[in-house]
Amino acid sequence: MADETTKKYDDMTAEERESYDKIEKAKEDAEQAALPYTWRQTLQDVNVSIPVPKGTRGRDLEVVLKKKHIKIALKGQPAILEGELCKDIKLDDSTWSIEDQKQVEIHLEKSNQMTWWEHVVTSAPKINTKKIQPENSKLDDLDGETRAMVEKMMFDQRQQAMNKPDSDALRKQEMLEKFKKQHPEMDFSKVKMDQ
Repeated sequence: MADETTKKYDDMTAEERESYDKIEKAKEDAEQAALPYTWRQTLQDVNVSIPVPKGTRGRDLEVVLKKKHIKIALKGQPAILEGELCKDIKLDDSTWSIEDQKQVEIHLEKSNQMTWWEHVVTSAPKINTKKIQPENSKLDDLDGETRAMVEKMMFDQRQQAMNKPDSDALRKQEMLEKFKKQHPEMDFSKVKMDQ
């Protein structure tokens, strides 16, 4: 099904893609708005905000953070947020606090700081990580080597979304083509390129 959607998307005109993207974005926004929390992320972390009744204190909450699991509940009530996390977190660098006795703020430090999360917990609706645009100012703040790595990762994600080879595969193809030109006497018909 995903391949069919991708092929259809590739065949769409720019206007059709824009319309399709708007519909998908509206659907995604509606699904996210229906969640009992809001969340945002950078490549390094995920921050979750959960509204709770005014006057809530830390002792009123049950908060469980594990490497791949989260549970936030008011004591004696069903969990507001519970489930398997999208990806592993660094427990020692993940924290939670209560803001103005009416909101729980959870900071989850990603173990893998080179991936976007599709959702906080695996049971929640996914977002389209291919459409994430990091803030340019944040990219500008990175040192050259880190920025190049992030830009390569973003390029690779876009390529994978279109079922095209990533930068490493392209580099291998380029090297093979150069080698073929330098050695026309060799038979390359049996060469297989891993992607």
